[in-house]
Amino acid sequence: MELKNTLMESLGIEVSSLEKNSIIMTMPVDHRTHQPAGFLHGGANVALAETAASVGAYLHVDPEQYNVFGIEINANHVKSKREGTVTAKATPIHVGRTTMVWEINIVDEEENLICISRCTIGVVPKKS
Repeated sequence: MELKNTLMESLGIEVSSLEKNSIIMTMPVDHRTHQPAGFLHGGANVALAETAASVGAYLHVDPEQYNVFGIEINANHVKSKREGTVTAKATPIHVGRTTMVWEINIVDEEENLICISRCTIGVVPKKS
């Protein structure tokens, strides 16, 4: 997976585990992911969540025939964080021919829930 010159590289997102039904990624809580008041930015959580869901969806398709794109995402930010690392744990709720739905829990180092997100992925045939 190419991370160079991507949002993943900019935010410091790293892959911890890639399994078809379980994606685990980490992201630092630092100057790259802070909002102006010094807390973890909700948009950074959403970027992490959609990245994990998209990578998981990619593992469910033939990449020679299909692209996957996030088409809807929601997030509930339940706890703030100033520093350290957060971990996204993504699992599929629905894997269909044209859409997938993934649940992503983002936790801190003590497994406290920071954000819960659900992402719908579109599965789009590549044009010949």
